[in-house]
Amino acid sequence: MKFVLASHNKGKLAEMQAVLADLGIEVVMPADLGIYVDVEETGETFAENAALKANAIMEASGLPAIADDSGLCVNWLGGAPGVYSARYGGEGLDDVARYRLLLQNLRGATDRSAYFHTAIVCAFPNGDMLTAEGDCHGAIAFAPMGDGGFGYDPVFLVPSLRRTFAQLTAEEKNAISHRGNALRKFAAELKEYLANNEHLEK
Repeated sequence: MKFVLASHNKGKLAEMQAVLADLGIEVVMPADLGIYVDVEETGETFAENAALKANAIMEASGLPAIADDSGLCVNWLGGAPGVYSARYGGEGLDDVARYRLLLQNLRGATDRSAYFHTAIVCAFPNGDMLTAEGDCHGAIAFAPMGDGGFGYDPVFLVPSLRRTFAQLTAEEKNAISHRGNALRKFAAELKEYLANNEHLEK
């Protein structure tokens, strides 16, 4: 079976392929099929945004489509940046500028607790949808540490490991990350769904 991942991020593709290979599923990107659809993320929740992306790519490709939406929620900032994590501070900022802005906005904060959240949605051409969500709780470091990962990884501290996401290996991060947790739930849901809908496996 072929599924389309509604993303241009090769890191996400590798993660999804690793999780779904056991189910005999090939995961491709929209560009691999010549599909270039820009979906405006107008949802108020991570799950709504993921559903918008999954449905758009499913309709364009005619294949089951998987999308995720993730973000960082900082308690001191009332859950911000949340669904606006990728656009925090405006469109012109890169990852480094965004986490620097976050650190600036947390100056003097007495609570640096935060969590990453991921929602994964799979939309099928028959109208069925699967949704799985995952969290990873931690805190915002006082300065960036590590050079791995992407986004806010250098400032997201995992207290139990005393390291940021950017200081972890890919395997260590996947074992505890919000996306890893959501992916494992999603893989279990998808396995059950396919078992109950064997006619879909062509």
